[in-house]
Amino acid sequence: VVQAMALGDDLPHPWQATEDPNSGLVYYWNTQTNETSWERPRATAAPAGIPGPAPVAPDAGCRSSRWGQGAPEGDGGGRGAYGASDIFTPAELSAGSGDVAGWLAKNEVTLSPGCPPPFLSFDAANLPASLMTEIRRAGFPSPSPIQAASWAPAIRGRDVVGIAKTGSGKTLGFLMPAFLRIMREQKNPRNGPTTLVMAPTRELATQIQSECTKFGQSSGMSSVCLYGGAPKGQQLATVRQGVYLIIVTPGRLNDFLEAGQIRLQQVSFVVMDEADRMLDMGFEPQIRKIMARVPPGYQSLMYTATWPKEVRRLASEFQRDPCQVTIGTANEKLTANKDVEQRVILISAPQERDQHLVQQINTLPGASRVLIFCSTKRMCDQLQRALSRQIGCNAIHGDKEQRERERVLSEFRSGRSPILVATDVAARGLDIKDVRMVINYEFPPKTEDYIHRIGRTGRAGAKGIAVTFMTAQDMKHASALVAILRDSNQKVSPELEQMARLGGGGGGGGSRRGGGGGSYGGGGGGRGGGGKGMYGSGGAPRGGDLYAGMF
Repeated sequence: VVQAMALGDDLPHPWQATEDPNSGLVYYWNTQTNETSWERPRATAAPAGIPGPAPVAPDAGCRSSRWGQGAPEGDGGGRGAYGASDIFTPAELSAGSGDVAGWLAKNEVTLSPGCPPPFLSFDAANLPASLMTEIRRAGFPSPSPIQAASWAPAIRGRDVVGIAKTGSGKTLGFLMPAFLRIMREQKNPRNGPTTLVMAPTRELATQIQSECTKFGQSSGMSSVCLYGGAPKGQQLATVRQGVYLIIVTPGRLNDFLEAGQIRLQQVSFVVMDEADRMLDMGFEPQIRKIMARVPPGYQSLMYTATWPKEVRRLASEFQRDPCQVTIGTANEKLTANKDVEQRVILISAPQERDQHLVQQINTLPGASRVLIFCSTKRMCDQLQRALSRQIGCNAIHGDKEQRERERVLSEFRSGRSPILVATDVAARGLDIKDVRMVINYEFPPKTEDYIHRIGRTGRAGAKGIAVTFMTAQDMKHASALVAILRDSNQKVSPELEQMARLGGGGGGGGSRRGGGGGSYGGGGGGRGGGGKGMYGSGGAPRGGDLYAGMF
């Protein structure tokens, strides 16, 4: 009690520090509103009330841990979910869970000053048994770098900025701290959600909810996904039944808020996933309107692939003293994944894409997942119909019904239909394992979209291949593409350099597995069996002279 009184010396009025007799932990009590919290309060509150009981102690499923006890932090960071201290001695940095400095260097992880050391193992994180059961079932040997480094501050109640490429495991990086906070607070979900996750696209939002169900369902972590293109009534009914987490696209949630159909008065944990992409898509006004409805004192986690000034400004406005976790380098602009081999094929006429397309696919083992990008919905459907004459192939774009989109993605993930033709709707945020090759059938409108597209392969440490077709009409992108290739240590052909420098062209091609004609069914054991292929027969494409008259 003496310790609790001392801890309350610099608390804002009318908060007091009190010791919970059951757990021995210090909690905070607002003498006017009767509110209690395990977190050190950030601001004063209002009206009068009467004294009340201590808050419910931390989840009983959690084992005792060093961050579940001890003196609380000072004003530099909010008191964490388990009453943790963020003060670590040099011995603690290398004790128990391994050499932290070596781990940081090996995984190219940079932490801002004052961040606690990462949890190098699941045992170090001391997660509740119910959550550990799901993690073991998933077969994860240890936390990914972004998980290990962001869990440590987030579980302590700190705000976090995570800068990492997609496919790094960041979804679980923010879901686990959210689950722990929900378990600790034990609020009634019928009074409104307590965790808000914002994502730029409905595909990413539904993917996050899938992970939420996978890892949190056995712990009672109910959730709903709110996105455009689906009936509002069913989404709203689920919210009103009571859910802890709402995973949303900003536009759809803003519609509900403006109609007065959803309230965020219980939200205490906010996640902005792919914040840079949300700003690119023009969601900043909606994000600001949403955040204006969230009560003060919330904890905020922000994840982004890049760190431009627009994202930095957003973090400075909606976060307090965040711990910044960077995997790799914090670039203002996107950089290509170095685990992806980038092939650029210059063609003299758009119709030649088909021959090169099947040649590139035939370099892969059968049933390899291939994601093909087109720039228009019309071309997407047209190419899908052509490919479907020989093999199982699906298409996804913005005009597809949500149920159809989910079916298509499910078949692609499972391998039942290993080739998927898509517009850029699938270019960001989808975490589909083992995509062996991405093909840019048409060059994207912006080089940033190029990086998003090829980022669908080479994920989570795996290697991937990205093939890009370029015509004379794509010449304006050549210089930027050359810079991307060089930044990621890729080969740049003399022909592409000439295109970038002088507007000239050059030749390129791809090997094929099938032999004979450039088709799935070529005579040499191609992917689709024997016989004449989908696009007819023919020899390998000509060399540099093919592009002599290109410009």
